[in-house]
Amino acid sequence: MCSIIGYLGLNQAAPIIVKGLKRMEYRGYDSVGVATFTNKQILVRKGVGKVIEVNKTVRLDELSGTVGIGHTRWATHGMVTDANAHPHPSSSGEVAIVHNGIITNHEELKKDLQQKGYAFKSQTDSEVIANLLQYHYDKTRNIKQSMVNTVADLRGDYAFVAVFEDGTLSAARLHEPLLIGIGKEGYFISSDVLGFVEHTDEVIYLDNREFVIISSGGIQIFDFDSNPVHHQITKVSKEFADVYKGEFAHFTLKEISEQPRTIINAGNNTKLELDLATDFIRHAKTLYITGSGTSYNAALVAKFLFSKYAKIKIEPIISSEVHFSPDIFEQQSILIALSQSGESADVLEAVNIAKKAGAKIISIVNIMTSSLAQLSSISIGLGCGPEIGVAATKSFTAQLAILYKIVDKICEGAVGLDLTKVSEAIKKSLSDDSKIQEIAKKLKNVSDIYILGRGIHYPIALESSLKLKELTYIHAEGLPGGELKHGPLALMDSNTYVIMINPDDSTYSDTLTSAREIKARGAKVIGISDKPSDVYDYWVEIPKVDESMYPLVEIIPVQLLAYYAAVEKETDPDYPRNLAKSVTVK
Repeated sequence: MCSIIGYLGLNQAAPIIVKGLKRMEYRGYDSVGVATFTNKQILVRKGVGKVIEVNKTVRLDELSGTVGIGHTRWATHGMVTDANAHPHPSSSGEVAIVHNGIITNHEELKKDLQQKGYAFKSQTDSEVIANLLQYHYDKTRNIKQSMVNTVADLRGDYAFVAVFEDGTLSAARLHEPLLIGIGKEGYFISSDVLGFVEHTDEVIYLDNREFVIISSGGIQIFDFDSNPVHHQITKVSKEFADVYKGEFAHFTLKEISEQPRTIINAGNNTKLELDLATDFIRHAKTLYITGSGTSYNAALVAKFLFSKYAKIKIEPIISSEVHFSPDIFEQQSILIALSQSGESADVLEAVNIAKKAGAKIISIVNIMTSSLAQLSSISIGLGCGPEIGVAATKSFTAQLAILYKIVDKICEGAVGLDLTKVSEAIKKSLSDDSKIQEIAKKLKNVSDIYILGRGIHYPIALESSLKLKELTYIHAEGLPGGELKHGPLALMDSNTYVIMINPDDSTYSDTLTSAREIKARGAKVIGISDKPSDVYDYWVEIPKVDESMYPLVEIIPVQLLAYYAAVEKETDPDYPRNLAKSVTVK
């Protein structure tokens, strides 16, 4: 959520910043703004809406100046208004900032600054940073000392970039991502490599409790105690430059369609780490697995895989709940942390709690330069390429593929893992989605959808409901098939659609019985199965695979159904309302 970008160089900053913000739209936001330095003054333009909309209205990209900062905001403190949009200038206008994260002591800082004569125009916690920087700059007229004093006063997690009255950029990081791009025609500061990767692939990743000062003379990096810090320049993968939809109408559909390849590639770029992680897990005293949203659903699948095939007990925990159970970890515990971005605040907090207790961390993550990867003892890469659609699709199946590989190694092939066969099955499901498109039309005006699954298919029912909620805004609920008579059956009527995750395995007969009970109450039944039945009003056929492999195959038609239903409802499947790809604040 929220995107930061700054630029200082030889070219006009505003067009570069606007284009960078557009490339980072997947992170989720509700307003946008740009500030540039020109003719000894800082100019600010901003507004509520998408980058393209606000730019059309206020011409963000026409601001002059070769130094600038930009931001897309996802509201936390204060309503979605023009005044609360970033950038925020200080009351004198000599400083302007963009900020990600939350300042927990902003109220006391604001009160103190107001008493000192500094004015505020927004409801945000972020504006405190601008005026606090201004206060210390007024006292010292020294940017480095102003930064040291400011970060000493701030509490919370944050990344911010400031532009000063002389055209200098400065930025600080504490538990929120921030990186520097070193280009031939300028320097960049961003929360995401996608903000500038078309200009340079040379990057410096700031560590926690570090700040940078960038001027025409170069860059200087310091820790929060003002000591100089030296960093190596990292080359980032050029795959991040290829973030284009190509022939697809939306990124979401493109990413769904990439899954035959991404499940094969999952973990291949970190094979040594995968082997090492497997050995760690074999010898763990206690084993936990955590994630948020889609990643937690993958963790639930892992519970079934580890217990059934490897005979290992693993406890899934929702990342946001770890804070309330900090004493579960101990020495020789292992926590497996799942995340696409590696920057989700809840996951990072869970990891830090586990590390403090002496647990080892194994992360399964798509961004190998992320905070999560850096915190981990071992990090395994999803290797599925950039995932721009906010709703996770290919990253979910890539996570599952890696979990399958780990379990298969532990039990020396007992899973019968054949990802090539699964890949072909997914290709077959993707090759003809006409029936799914027809069903999607039926869902356009539906208010409630329930998804049932038993055993290992229950987590897939949960993931299916999440995809439908995210993309279509239809109320969707995943249910264990055996719990139908313990309440949910009361909800079944002729206005209800129920999706049955029902492959022909050991759960088939019981799930089919549940389908008949639902059908008797008048609800419409959609069967996701490799075996037809007269109980289904609509049958979506999936290819037959080995019993252990069904989760990787059965999620595909529901991803497609959620996508096409979103298109029918004229919602944006790539950028669902109120959601962000990387949830960096709690």
